[in-house]
Amino acid sequence: MKKFDVPEFYRSSIIASIKEKRQTLDPKKKDFTPSIVNFGPVQFHLARHFGFCYGVENAIEISYRAIEENPGKNIYLLSQMIHNPIVNDDLISRGLKFILDTEGNQLIDWENINSDDVVITPAFGTTIEIKKLLEDKGIKLEKYDTTCPFVTRVWKKASSIGTNDYSIIIHGKHKHEETKATFSHSTQNAPSLIIKDLDEAKKLVDFIDGKLPEEDFYTFFKDKYSEGFNLKKDLKKIGVVNQTTMLASETEEISNFLKDFIINKHGEDNYKDYFADTRDTLCYATNENQKATYGLLNESADIAIVVGGYNSSNTSHLVELCEHKLPTYFIKSYEEILSRDIIRHFKYESKEIIETANFLPNKEKVKIILTSGASCPDSEVDKVLNKLLSFFEGVSPVDEVLNDFSSK
Repeated sequence: MKKFDVPEFYRSSIIASIKEKRQTLDPKKKDFTPSIVNFGPVQFHLARHFGFCYGVENAIEISYRAIEENPGKNIYLLSQMIHNPIVNDDLISRGLKFILDTEGNQLIDWENINSDDVVITPAFGTTIEIKKLLEDKGIKLEKYDTTCPFVTRVWKKASSIGTNDYSIIIHGKHKHEETKATFSHSTQNAPSLIIKDLDEAKKLVDFIDGKLPEEDFYTFFKDKYSEGFNLKKDLKKIGVVNQTTMLASETEEISNFLKDFIINKHGEDNYKDYFADTRDTLCYATNENQKATYGLLNESADIAIVVGGYNSSNTSHLVELCEHKLPTYFIKSYEEILSRDIIRHFKYESKEIIETANFLPNKEKVKIILTSGASCPDSEVDKVLNKLLSFFEGVSPVDEVLNDFSSK
């Protein structure tokens, strides 16, 4: 896989050493068991896969190169390059500005942007409408386009099945930048509809079957369907694609549910005429990180700490998986660990930041799951690990522990 030129301050020493050892032992990435790193009174269970993925490293490399190559120019990102405050704050400190926020609200008016400016497309991609607006201004987006190739693969699949008269069902969060971009591209070739989860898929089937009033469909899915969408006509043939940072297992569950519905309606022999196979739109990194989290949860532990941006979809799903099994703390950086007794963390469901006391168990040996989202630098995970180590007495030296881990 390609190696990217990512700033050294995003690299780590502890995590890099462990990842390198695991890669040597498991080059084909088939082993999803955690790396167990024993410091004596505290033991860390590190996910087999976590941290920067291909698309994120590509976006970081291009964004920093754009800043370096254009001194004195206005440099803009359409929205947050990735959903991580550490990376975005550093880019802002270097003079880069965001045109839109993550909800699509305008931060800088389009009229203030001209052909002399540099505009970077984020890893999530952008809509066809925004692309055309900027091209009409004489801005060429190709040079600094950081759109993840796994996102564009979803667009290509949607285009392919759309030209064969299938409507597109997008599993995603309708306000997320990536889903907005995918929706914009898919509507070029096919009627399109966004659904958030399996419950909405079941609701959709009830509308198709006439168990719910047709007029309620347009209210329930308001702002989530393409212009002119017709419930009776546009859901006869469907294919499912996804926002790449959603739970892969949930996308598969939704797809299988809708496939079974089609089979029951048209028969096993004929279902492919009505349901398109789109399994290859799942992002490898999202899939690997989630499988690695399942691997983490097969081992007993006391608590889980997940590091990443609070608006990061892929990170929130790792939190969701961990919360089903043990106390889980979602933090954006090591600074949220306020003391040995208090941690400040984000509750994703309620969208609130709270403080929890006595989060570290008072026991002879504490076992901590530690992982991060695909947009979180490994250097930040290092800092979290070191901060936690500082609360324990009699901890084995880091170099000694890493040497012991490497010799296994």
